[in-house]
Amino acid sequence: MTADRTAWEQQAWEQQAWEQHSVARVVSPVRPRKLAKVPFVEMADGRLQGVVSSGSDISRVYVSSVTAGTHTYNCSTNNNRPCGGLYGDMCKHLRSLVDEAVLQYGQDRVAGYLRVELAEGERLSYHLNGGVERTQGAEVFSRFLRHLAYLELPMTTEPIAELHWFPSTGAVG
Repeated sequence: MTADRTAWEQQAWEQQAWEQHSVARVVSPVRPRKLAKVPFVEMADGRLQGVVSSGSDISRVYVSSVTAGTHTYNCSTNNNRPCGGLYGDMCKHLRSLVDEAVLQYGQDRVAGYLRVELAEGERLSYHLNGGVERTQGAEVFSRFLRHLAYLELPMTTEPIAELHWFPSTGAVG
């Protein structure tokens, strides 16, 4: 503590510093996107991953992912049935996922995350040819469902039980 700060001012300063460093940054979309086709997209766990709606069955969704670095990919229904269009090349669900991620985060950020070097004007999905690697999509689908649950909550300024570890005001404790 410096000589010119009181104990209360020091505590308030430390609290403010903690709050500035403890909040997850929300990144605004680069361009608006329609959520009907790809309602959920994230860059997490070393993969670009998300949930993509089926083009033929309104009640079916696919969990699609592309691994950073190796560019291997997978697409299956939420109950782990392989995508019928996933043979020898990326299916339409994976291409939709990549396109929507570019809208959400910007091409440079997505390419950097996936470790792809692009020339000006090149399309990112053309560089993702690592082949099929079967992965389980349960975690991604579970996170998608959790996000949907937040949309159903009524608006409130009160703390949400699941997020209780974010202090709203006052000291941490």
